[in-house]
Formats: sequence, C-alpha cells, structure tokens
Amino acid sequence: MGLITGILSTIFGNGRNVIVDTAEVFRENTEAGASRSQELRLEAMQQFAREFEASKQGWFDRVMDGVNRLPRPALALGTLGLFVAAMVDPIWFSARMQGIALVPEPLWWLLGVVVSFYFGARHQIKSQQFQRSIAQTMAVAPQVIKNITTLNTLRPTSPGLADTGHDARLSALSVLPDGNSALADWQARHKQTATK
Repeated sequence: MGLITGILSTIFGNGRNVIVDTAEVFRENTEAGASRSQELRLEAMQQFAREFEASKQGWFDRVMDGVNRLPRPALALGTLGLFVAAMVDPIWFSARMQGIALVPEPLWWLLGVVVSFYFGARHQIKSQQFQRSIAQTMAVAPQVIKNITTLNTLRPTSPGLADTGHDARLSALSVLPDGNSALADWQARHKQTATK
C-alpha cells in the first residue's frame, strides 16, 4: 500500500498533476486559452476606443481639412469647365490645348504620381474614419440589442403579455364580455329591417 501511495504522491503530489502538465505540452489548456483570448479582445476594444476618440481640432486643423476637400471638386468642376470653354470659345480652348500638347511626358508621369498619392492618402483617411464609425456603432450595439429585446416583449403576440399575474379582480374582468358597439348597431339595424 505504501508503494502505491508513494507513486501517486509522486505523480499528483505537491499540488501538481503530472498528467495535466504533460498534456499541456501538446495541447493548450482550453480554460487558460479562453481567458487569454478574452483579455486580448477586451484590450483590443479598449485600444480601439482610445484610438478613435474624437479629438478636439484647432482652427489650423479645420482649415487644412477644408483645403484637403478642395482638389476633387476643383478637378471635377475644372473638367466640366473645359467642356463649356470648348463650346463658348473654341479658339481660346484650342490655344490652351496646344499648350498642353507641349508638356513633356515625364511631367505627365509626375502629375499622375502626385494625384495618385493625394487620392491614396484621402482614401486612407476616409477608411480610418469609416473604421472609427464602425467602432462607435459597435460600442452602441449592446444598448440597441437591449432596446430591441424590450420592444419585442411589448408586441401583442408576445407570450404572457396579457398575463394578469396574481390580481384576481383583473383576472375576473378579463373574462367578462365587453360591449360591442358595432354588433349593437348591426342588431339594431337588423331589428328595424325585420319589423318592416
């Protein structure tokens, strides 16, 4: 008996479990993994919340945001303006287009790079703002779910909505027939037509 006790105390003694410790070498402890995963998700959500908090912008930032919004409308309106200019004064338009024909090809490449970088940066800013709005929406989602659940319990088809509970007087009133004014009107008209 002492030998078995000695072997078991060697395997399971000192608050350790050699079998569990050996198994954890080959397979992750599910409970500890779930705990770490939950902590990771909570930290990520807190980081998103800190990252996407609305920061107070100064006047310079607001002016620069306004300036950043100008090139796209300017390009679109300028292109439409070229069509109008071609119809209004074709000679003036042709002279300008001859000037553009003299622009060397490397300058066109440079213009393409500048425009690509500008619109790429604008795309990145817009995608970050989109991610911020998603994070804000996700933060409100639990309250929305709670509100929808509360509203769904108020539907007339919800089970137990008309339950009177322990109120005996209300239970008795719920089984009494109500006066039906439409039925009373119909019966009165039916009696009048039957007596004629």
